[in-house]
Amino acid sequence: MRRAVRVAVATAAVVLAGGTGARAAARAAVEEPDVAVVVTAGEERTEAWHDGQTPFDRLRWLLNPTYTGSERVPESWTQGRYPPARFTVLWGLTGVGGWPQTNRAPGGDVAMLRQDQLVVAEDGTPWVRTDPAPDLPDDDIRWHRAPRDAYDRLAGDGFLGLGAERSGALGEGRGDGLWWAAAGVAAGVAGTVLAGRVAARRRAGPPREEPRQELIDL
Repeated sequence: MRRAVRVAVATAAVVLAGGTGARAAARAAVEEPDVAVVVTAGEERTEAWHDGQTPFDRLRWLLNPTYTGSERVPESWTQGRYPPARFTVLWGLTGVGGWPQTNRAPGGDVAMLRQDQLVVAEDGTPWVRTDPAPDLPDDDIRWHRAPRDAYDRLAGDGFLGLGAERSGALGEGRGDGLWWAAAGVAAGVAGTVLAGRVAARRRAGPPREEPRQELIDL
């Protein structure tokens, strides 16, 4: 349902705005993000990168934001006691939205697709911790190994501080602060962030403001 809502919103935005064309429609169909808001641990530095920029392509290579599967991890990890996150990425899809989901023009919003965090196990294996629906208060958390060749290459280049040695005890909720910072930056950089389920509810109900209580046939 969530996936259908996002695709419908994105497709409608392309038709009404007429700006992003076939590329935006294709991205919406597979939910492939085109913007990444990144918060780096320690410094808590925030950056926003777009499709076509080298850092964005590196992140996509490392994290694989279209992967939807999950691998088994230690039980302690599933209970929140996993290694500290090196950085957090909020992936988004631009060129969607508009009334009735938001007060902005069609195509001016960003759909929030997923949150990824990179953690490194004691044996040096890089893992990606994924929340596939960060707009929902559920417990659907997934894990998968990041490509070791990608991690080693980027760590050797010092990408996002990956080459630096980090230590610290495991703790519950590691990276939560990074997620909230990423969400705030995404809202400021890209406009209103759409939550799939909230959008669905608003679409089902009547307009809330008087000036919008007019039905227009397109």
